[in-house]
Amino acid sequence: MASYTHGHHESVLRSHRSRTAENSAGYLLPHLRPTDRLLDVGAGPGTITADLAGVVAEVTATEITPDALELSRTEAVGRGVSNIDFVVADVHALPFADDSFDVAHAHQVLQHVADPVQALREMARVTRPGGIIAVRDSDYGGFCWWPQLPELDTWLELYKEAARANGGEPDAGRRLLSWAHAADLSDVTATTSTWCYATPETRAWWGGMWADRIVDSAIARQLTSSGLATPDELREISEGWKRWAADDDGWFSLLHTELVCRVP
Repeated sequence: MASYTHGHHESVLRSHRSRTAENSAGYLLPHLRPTDRLLDVGAGPGTITADLAGVVAEVTATEITPDALELSRTEAVGRGVSNIDFVVADVHALPFADDSFDVAHAHQVLQHVADPVQALREMARVTRPGGIIAVRDSDYGGFCWWPQLPELDTWLELYKEAARANGGEPDAGRRLLSWAHAADLSDVTATTSTWCYATPETRAWWGGMWADRIVDSAIARQLTSSGLATPDELREISEGWKRWAADDDGWFSLLHTELVCRVP
């Protein structure tokens, strides 16, 4: 298993709880049917999971630890959603029988796992023939922003180094199609989409989140404990995020790749 780079600090959850089925799984929604059984791998704080549960008959949500899974459960309980089962599971060896689901979905998961090809093989194994595997991952190498502040350049370099040290691949988006082919999935539709932060409100949210995250979350602890950065250097990056957010010319584009794969 790879280690999860982001952790579950409030600043991380602030970002992840903004995700909905519409803004994060819109490419999948047209393929879903009211009778579907859906597996949601790496459900995180459960906002996408709960949305999907409103579209299909049954959802099984998985996370790698009980604590992470409890975040998903709390979201479902808070919304009064009752058609979700919660299972601690490793995507490399899912504890489900063959052909158990109509759809297997994973949002921003494959970039964090040790063997994404094996993960896709397992998702295919537990999905019935003719069913769908849907995955979406960002590509940090495809992120663009303005102004080109050196602090944000350093942020990206450090993030990539930390993610790869944890066994993940931060430029997963560009690799998704090749991973699917390596997993013997040939009926694949690949698309891309972006999130853009260019208004005062969205810059304040995105920049403020990263200004907090780079000094207080799991990645901050990893960077300082490994000697990749000092606390002072991380505070400089944090201030850079604040300056970017306050700049009227500030713009940030975040690239995603999505795959819809039909299981043979």
